[in-house]
Amino acid sequence: MPQYDKADVERRMKGAVESLKGDLSGLRTGRANVTLLDPIVVEVYGANMPLNQVATVSAPEPRMLSVQVWDRSNVTPVEKAIRSAGLGLNPITDGQMLRLPIPDLTEERRKELAKLAGQYAEKAKIAARNVRRDANDALKADENKKEISEDDRKRLETEVQKMTDETIKAIDEAAAHKEKEIMGQ
Repeated sequence: MPQYDKADVERRMKGAVESLKGDLSGLRTGRANVTLLDPIVVEVYGANMPLNQVATVSAPEPRMLSVQVWDRSNVTPVEKAIRSAGLGLNPITDGQMLRLPIPDLTEERRKELAKLAGQYAEKAKIAARNVRRDANDALKADENKKEISEDDRKRLETEVQKMTDETIKAIDEAAAHKEKEIMGQ
């Protein structure tokens, strides 16, 4: 049974890019984006729940998020969770509705966020390279077990390298797009 599985390699490479896109969507760009609040967890009913399971988040204006809390008793815990999330947001409570004005990003904060986007991209590239290494190790093992020839191994290693290059290109494009968005260009 060959150890090398092209479909698995492709899936893991795509996973690195998707994971990066998820990380990048959580970075603030100065515009209201409902994904900004995705990482927030609220302590309600004696358990920690994601914000989107206790409230509806929407972006009625480009610089405003609104959070409609479903249960009146959860308004204070939701407000507390948003304040303590380190996003620099200050909720304004109006009954069961929380309004979150999105403050302008300072130049310094923009640079920090752009740097963070770069770090996320580097982590994703490392993940892609690890997938390449695993695939190449599997190919060598298959060759040693005489399941594939040396020519097949070399051809498949070239194929794996091509997938790696495409993945790293996709990672660079996603990071560059996000950095542009953060810097407001």
